[in-house]
Amino acid sequence: MTAELVRGQNHALSQVRLTVRIAAGVPVVAGAALGDENGTVPGPQWVAHPGAPALPGVEVSRRAAADHRLALDLAALPETAHRVDVFLALPSAGPLGFGAVPAPHTTVEGADGTELACYTLTGLDAETAVIALELYRRQGAWKVRAMGQGYAGGLPALLADHGLRDAGDLAAAVQEAAARSLGRPVQAPSEASASQDAAAPASSAPGAPASSVPGAAGPTLSYDPQRPSLHDGGNPYDVQVPAPAPQPQDAAGPVDYTHPRRRHSTPPPPPPSAAPADGRPAQPVAGDAVGWSMEERLYNQVWGMFEDLARTTAAYRSAVDFADTRLEKELDQALADPRGRLGASADAAREAAHARRTQLVDQARAALDRDLAQLTAESEVVEPALPPAYAGWDSPVWHGYRVPEQAPMALRLGDLHLPEDPSLRIPMLVRLPLERGLWMDSGASAALGDSFPDSAEPRHLAMEAAVAVAARLLAAHPVGEFSVHVVDPAGAGARALVPLTGAGVLAAPPATGAAGVTEVLERLTRRVDLAHMAVRGGAAASLPDDVDTAQQLLIVNDFPHGFDDRAVTRLRYLADEGPAVGVHLLMVADREDAEAFGPLLDPLWRSLMRLTPVSDDHLADPWVGHAWTYEPSLVPVGSQILQQVLAEVARARTKRE
Repeated sequence: MTAELVRGQNHALSQVRLTVRIAAGVPVVAGAALGDENGTVPGPQWVAHPGAPALPGVEVSRRAAADHRLALDLAALPETAHRVDVFLALPSAGPLGFGAVPAPHTTVEGADGTELACYTLTGLDAETAVIALELYRRQGAWKVRAMGQGYAGGLPALLADHGLRDAGDLAAAVQEAAARSLGRPVQAPSEASASQDAAAPASSAPGAPASSVPGAAGPTLSYDPQRPSLHDGGNPYDVQVPAPAPQPQDAAGPVDYTHPRRRHSTPPPPPPSAAPADGRPAQPVAGDAVGWSMEERLYNQVWGMFEDLARTTAAYRSAVDFADTRLEKELDQALADPRGRLGASADAAREAAHARRTQLVDQARAALDRDLAQLTAESEVVEPALPPAYAGWDSPVWHGYRVPEQAPMALRLGDLHLPEDPSLRIPMLVRLPLERGLWMDSGASAALGDSFPDSAEPRHLAMEAAVAVAARLLAAHPVGEFSVHVVDPAGAGARALVPLTGAGVLAAPPATGAAGVTEVLERLTRRVDLAHMAVRGGAAASLPDDVDTAQQLLIVNDFPHGFDDRAVTRLRYLADEGPAVGVHLLMVADREDAEAFGPLLDPLWRSLMRLTPVSDDHLADPWVGHAWTYEPSLVPVGSQILQQVLAEVARARTKRE
């Protein structure tokens, strides 16, 4: 459970690799100062800021932005560093004080994405700099304290309070570095309110940047028929990858930026792109986000693009709504007097009102087109750089596929786009291991229309999409760390299952008939029971020899055919309790077919993330509630890449045996 701190309160930290997320609503400068036991900072080289973003154990953003992610490794700090003060400052050309902007919200997360503590900085007024959080070492353990200590004298006063002699010079250098840096040009709804009439409604957009998005590690999509939220824990905000900075003379060595769950070192981050002299946006760079590895930086960058697209579209839609509302108001005022509804003056008033509305919409569209162009350019750079687990099946990266030595941190399940620009597709990545089961909807869909009068064809398409997901999961894991089981009571999915059965990568042949369904569900239920007992007893490594400890995926086709009440109960148990111990569910089903069970299965559907074998706008983001169109990640027609990848998986298994 996240500890919601108030000013002055502290909280023990259970991890040393941390991420501090900051959501400010307006661009701010973020930094961190390393202090001794007394809180004194020995010199400017102990302050991480946009001009020197990397210190031993600390990595901050190199620009002013509305959202920041600061990476901390407390174990890598110099031995003499006992405190880390995370501070915020308004840009020199920004608002007059934090009291005039939304209250910044800070969240401290562990390396696994778990939210450890959060704090909202309230009660500020004319202060232009503030110490948000203090992480300090006490008797060998680290704690975090909610500070909220503001400085009306700004950044110079804050730095001087830390004992820095040349605080004014350092503050000027920090502001200059932030001013030189070029942030992503996408305009958040809250930022758009600073524009004139065209962007005025953006400040009231329903999805102003959330101070803390609920969830655990990584973006999670949820579904119910009323378009639920696509919400994430740890949804990353875009910040440029900082370059190495000079380190203190007594530093304990460079930070190890290896991801805590990775066994090998990772390539260095790409150099940040410089802004062209003519003021155009900088050329996008793949991996231009904070992370411990290139894989994590790409993951963060993709979700930064997703959030940017959500917010800039919200700003545009909000501006259009404002223009329409103002048009109606002006027309009502102009025509309020019945005597003035006819004649040249009335026509002129109507034309002027419509002209103002057109001008506002055109201004908003121009801003949207600018942002879409930048995001499209970034997508064209990022997409070819994605590793296999993140890449589409049409990516050339699959042609050189080899079974990985470690599992990825996320998996691509499809693409997302908005109607304002259907050509701009953002990869839909979900964290691994899967925290929720999947439901491939094989029922009737408005998107299908009358294309398939035979109900068997949509079911086949759904099963093909499920096989593509299962194949991607198998390909993304090392040999022996993931297995797939199939329950197909009537054998209706045999044709779609050919890639898996032909390659011999299933844990066992697909189970058919009521007896087959019962046997598979009993075996997996036993595995979940034993794993939970082992975890509760502190003996997670003491499972019986006949229990497969690998991650398990159960594909259930044509539900509820072949399922009695006992089997349905076990299925619900696997959906609820399985993900925590590595047993995951992939249902291929039409919800209407299961109506005979009544509300008994409603919790099952809600616990699964709904996917569709064709494009459908059934997902919504947590910021503004846009209806996103989901497109499944399918193998191109006529391509043999799926068979080639599964053949490589089978060869790797044979060599291991």
